[in-house]
Amino acid sequence: MNTAVTSPALFSPELSISDALAASWLAEATLRLRREIAWQWYLRGDVTAANPDQLPPMIDALSESLDLTRFSTDKQHFFTTDITAKFLSEKIAGLRENRILINERNNIYSHSSDSHNNEPRNYGSWAAVCARLELDDCAQFVFALGLLARTDPASIAVIAACQNDAPKNLPTLALALRLLDGDRNLLSIDSSHPLFRLGLLQFHNENTIASWHEGYDVAPLIASVFVNDDNRLPAELRLVNNVQISGELPSTLVAAINLLNKPATETQFIPLLGDAGTEFSEWAAVISNKTGRVVVELAQPVIPPISRLTVLATWCWLYDADLLLPSLTVIADEHTHERINWPVIPLRWFAPIQDARALKQLPAYALKPVVVLPVTNFEMRVQRFEQVLGRHSETLKIEILEAARCFRLGMREIDAIGLAAKPIKVLRGEQLHSLCRAQVRLDLGSLAQPVTPRFTLNDLVLPPTQTVQLHEIINAMRALTRVHYRWGTARVWNEAGLSVLFCGPPGTGKTMAAEAIADELQLPMFRIDLSQVVNKYIGETEKNLKKVFDAAEESDCVIFFDEADALFGKRTSVKDAHDRFANTEISYLLERMERLKGIAILATNRRKDLDEAFLRRLRCLIEFPLPDERERERLWRYVFPGDVDVSKLDIEFLARNFPLAGGHIRSIAFNACLQAGTSDKPAVAMTHVLLAVKRELDKLNRPNSPESFGKYQYQVADLFEETTR
Repeated sequence: MNTAVTSPALFSPELSISDALAASWLAEATLRLRREIAWQWYLRGDVTAANPDQLPPMIDALSESLDLTRFSTDKQHFFTTDITAKFLSEKIAGLRENRILINERNNIYSHSSDSHNNEPRNYGSWAAVCARLELDDCAQFVFALGLLARTDPASIAVIAACQNDAPKNLPTLALALRLLDGDRNLLSIDSSHPLFRLGLLQFHNENTIASWHEGYDVAPLIASVFVNDDNRLPAELRLVNNVQISGELPSTLVAAINLLNKPATETQFIPLLGDAGTEFSEWAAVISNKTGRVVVELAQPVIPPISRLTVLATWCWLYDADLLLPSLTVIADEHTHERINWPVIPLRWFAPIQDARALKQLPAYALKPVVVLPVTNFEMRVQRFEQVLGRHSETLKIEILEAARCFRLGMREIDAIGLAAKPIKVLRGEQLHSLCRAQVRLDLGSLAQPVTPRFTLNDLVLPPTQTVQLHEIINAMRALTRVHYRWGTARVWNEAGLSVLFCGPPGTGKTMAAEAIADELQLPMFRIDLSQVVNKYIGETEKNLKKVFDAAEESDCVIFFDEADALFGKRTSVKDAHDRFANTEISYLLERMERLKGIAILATNRRKDLDEAFLRRLRCLIEFPLPDERERERLWRYVFPGDVDVSKLDIEFLARNFPLAGGHIRSIAFNACLQAGTSDKPAVAMTHVLLAVKRELDKLNRPNSPESFGKYQYQVADLFEETTR
């Protein structure tokens, strides 16, 4: 083992470390591992015959443990007498002397950087980190050993050989103690040490309590900061650009800036309270910029696994950057705070929320006062539309006003619309509407099903009064922009849309009318699945409703509550907890309906079961009566497809003798077509319709007899004979 040894280097000579102090400590870790290998050869084989190109043989763990005591004195003697070991020891001492010179030459830690430069500042140099954490030599060596294992693949086998265990190829605190010749200062390092607590080092097995013999290393992203001096943003993060806010800042922001005007020495969660259209990233950038910092945000609207979140938070700490989380109303349900073990890192986390109840998802010990952000209002959206549309804005003044009201977009989405509109020579109103619609992520989840309107206003067969009322609703929605923002009703009515009640017996056209309104207004329509909204567990219905209304705030839409009486029945007297929560849920629903900026259509078969206080809050109420004979005749003539020959049908007889609702007539027509479908010719005869009428009456459990079929009773006589057999 007395062969010549070259100048100290990493095991992989092609690796180049830009940070001088990091390179020095990695070199020391390499030298100490080499020296330990020399000692292992001395213990386990003929040192004169040892092959320097091979690692020493491994022995059983018991023998190794006994050797630690038996040869402790010999080991120190070996380090001073063996040519190789002595050479390595001298190089280790030389590195320590060289680090003194490096520290004197470097400005270890300075905040003299331009505080308004919108780039993450690298406080992640080896010297800066050691100064910030006050790391002694033992801690720095432990860090270097973990960094070596991550950055130099050739060190893996050497680390395993030094630990006398081939699978154990990551360093441990026990190995660090051995390499440092039993320096007792290392005994204070455990999982609570800043190196581990701040995520600079990570134990390999996250599911067990960290032990003295647990392997550890450095996450690749963190290692690249020290080894490559890599200033690039991780793929999961995105730099939030500075924004210029004209005029005075809101008082809540001024208070937040004054509170946060000192470096973060502990974990800080700053809740940002806004609405669906609030540009949380822009306001976070304003706060960070005013406090001399930058802010980065997660590129995806989800929280990554805790292990990855810790790595990203550590990166932000190294670069002195604040971190903006996704909106908590998106990333978490009511129980998410129980699952997220937030990293305890001296970092500022901006947490966007749209409801104060989301605060329970954040750690109470680190929570700062809520910053109430200015609402992105109609005027702000109009101004931004005019800016980004440029020359197009002159010819689209009315359309811009309508888009600003109908779509509660953030500034980033409006900017994207401006970019998409640039190549268009002449931008039309419908194109602007389509560009806005493309920016909307209107997702009500599994609680509501999207409905593609099948009917238009011309398809409806209603009495004149109800027809006029439907047109009034449509005209009212079209007038919202003018009335709210030109006439000034927005402040009084909270920019609200319309809440409409459709009531009447089944099959009278309530669903058809809702679809016709959505078609006429060109609005997306959603049908609420009450089986998923109404929950038997106390308080769950309110949470489900909140998800629906929160999602619907992003843009105008038609929300259709079918069988509304199941959800909005009479409020009960409070007899138990269920009654109390039922009343609370109805009150919450009424409050959210009054704030809804689109249109909510509620359909019920039993108006008498609805609470009077609820009815008073509705803008419109339309009664859908059963059709009279004249209307039934129109329905019979309209209900069959145009290509179907119905010349043989006695429409007047059907309308006069069978007082059915439109939904039942449609069902009869479809069943009659199915019975006639055995023929190639698309024609429906009276026999097919009478059969379908008999089946529909039986389905509705309505009494009927051959006499009720009048002059056609002979055609259905066989059907009645079937029921008497």
